[in-house]
Amino acid sequence: MTVRGESGAMEPRVSDLFGASCGFRSGCQGGGPGANNGLAVAGRKPCPKNGKKAKHRSVRQAKPSNNPPYLPPEAEEGNIEYKLKLVNPTQYRFEHLATQMKWRLQEGRGEAVYQIGVEDNGLLVGLSEEDMRTSLRTLHRMAEKVGADITVLREREVDYDSDVPRKIAEVLVRKVPDDQQFLDLRVAVLGNVDSGKSTLLGVLTQGELDNGRGRARLNLFRHLHEIQSGRTSSISFEILGYDSKGEVVNYSESRTAEEICESASKMITFIDLAGHHKYLKTTIFGLTSYCPDFAMLVVSANTGIAGTTREHLGLSMALKVPIFIVVSKVDLCTKNTVERTVRQLERVLKQPGCNKVPMLVVSEDDAVMAAQQFAQSPSITPIFTLSSVTGESLDLLKVFFNILPPLSNSKEQEELMQQLTEFQVDEIYTVPDVGTVVGGTLYSGICREGEQLVVGPMDDGQFQELTVCSIQRNRSACRVLRAGQAATLALGDFDRSLLRKGMVMVSPEMNPTICWQFDAEIVLLFHAKTFHKGFQVTVHVGNVRQTATVEALQGTDELRTGEKAVVCFKFIKHPEYLKVGAKLLFREGVTKGIGHVTKLQPVTQYQSQSNSENAPVEVSASTRDQ
Repeated sequence: MTVRGESGAMEPRVSDLFGASCGFRSGCQGGGPGANNGLAVAGRKPCPKNGKKAKHRSVRQAKPSNNPPYLPPEAEEGNIEYKLKLVNPTQYRFEHLATQMKWRLQEGRGEAVYQIGVEDNGLLVGLSEEDMRTSLRTLHRMAEKVGADITVLREREVDYDSDVPRKIAEVLVRKVPDDQQFLDLRVAVLGNVDSGKSTLLGVLTQGELDNGRGRARLNLFRHLHEIQSGRTSSISFEILGYDSKGEVVNYSESRTAEEICESASKMITFIDLAGHHKYLKTTIFGLTSYCPDFAMLVVSANTGIAGTTREHLGLSMALKVPIFIVVSKVDLCTKNTVERTVRQLERVLKQPGCNKVPMLVVSEDDAVMAAQQFAQSPSITPIFTLSSVTGESLDLLKVFFNILPPLSNSKEQEELMQQLTEFQVDEIYTVPDVGTVVGGTLYSGICREGEQLVVGPMDDGQFQELTVCSIQRNRSACRVLRAGQAATLALGDFDRSLLRKGMVMVSPEMNPTICWQFDAEIVLLFHAKTFHKGFQVTVHVGNVRQTATVEALQGTDELRTGEKAVVCFKFIKHPEYLKVGAKLLFREGVTKGIGHVTKLQPVTQYQSQSNSENAPVEVSASTRDQ
């Protein structure tokens, strides 16, 4: 799970992606690392450490060329390992190599990439055919030793001081961590209405191509009016699995989600969001609340950047969600039209407000490289062009998802799991014979069946005790939930009317801080007139979504588009649980802004409603920075 609660300077030019009056400027700069440099692993930061490997790092510098003989130097951390060759190691050496593989798998939370034929300083030496075969056999034995599977992603020849053809190989090693069922990545799906989002997800998850009239998307819709209009209005979740060898596991071979979960080592959970502007609040809630690791922006090849496309791109950038782009419906257009749409996207991504490096994926080699660079460098933006009807280039997107690594490493995950339990409530259901069920994300800690938690804040600021009866992840039973994982929790006969979206379920010993008022440092992205005291906006902070009034602006009386200020907000309906540093997004009509929470004005946890009904009560104790 990626924690995006850090404060930081906002980029005012993100506003270009919002308000209607702000157009794009062509011919803008596009900086950043080269996207087509031919490297298998680019954008990694060298991580010099004391030890043997560190000595090699200053020996050589990467040479700029069309096919450079270098990769970035090997980092001590991370899940990528360089090996020159693995030919007939001694038993002692073999045990050491197996232990090293365990470490790399742990760093990648179950996935590691081995570059065979590469020195520690990144020099692409390559191996002869015989040495490569022997090295891959040794790697296979190492993987068997640690209970993992290997898949050769690609092999390529290198030209380096030799007349004999020499190759390097890139190998994916995958093993489900012992303490969990599968590796899980969440991908939010964005894009304008009718861009083909739901159809693409239907094709990926069902394993059958579309008929050109929307058949593939029917299984994704949750409401009758969605089927009738063909437009998504709610948030739905779809899953795509990969087994340990990298083969796709979806509904074409499995009848239930439980079967997919049982046979998959890696799971991609797609969060299908609405594209129509009138459902924008639902889309923002999906982006802020469900903590997606990545965002997939779907653009129709025949209409290009239209409607809410710019706004969705701006939202993902404001919330710092890494984004990649899929140009769909290429079967409806000529090649020139598709190229024009791609050029339009590239111009938008390179302009100063974005500063992205577009990377067009046209081969399997590109897909492998794009997945690795995308996770390592936030400026890289892969672009896929495909068709859900003919299936053109669909396999490249599947390869990309198979290799895409998690953003957080094992150390970050471990730190989150050691904190007290905190579960964000995003959905509430009543299920026959089960009772009240809540869906959401475990932000920190560990949650087990039978655990006693408290839920709130209620309208009077209090928290109610409850018991977690059972847990399900991706519609299959699960006994233990870990930080960063999304799930549904059954609460038995707990009164559903007491619950609402935006609540949290926490450990009783946490003593959660709740507030009516809070300060936030904001940037006003777009506003038609002036932003002043008394103005009401809908505030989104994580899973919290509520109307708030502007109580005060520090150092100024009013704000205009692009200006910054520290603003005091006051919730209208009920107090909320917030954290200092949490990302904030607010909107009202055409008004939009982003920022982060800087200070809370907490109320005591069990204060009576009569005291907190009309105004917040400030406590002299210093604000807790969660």
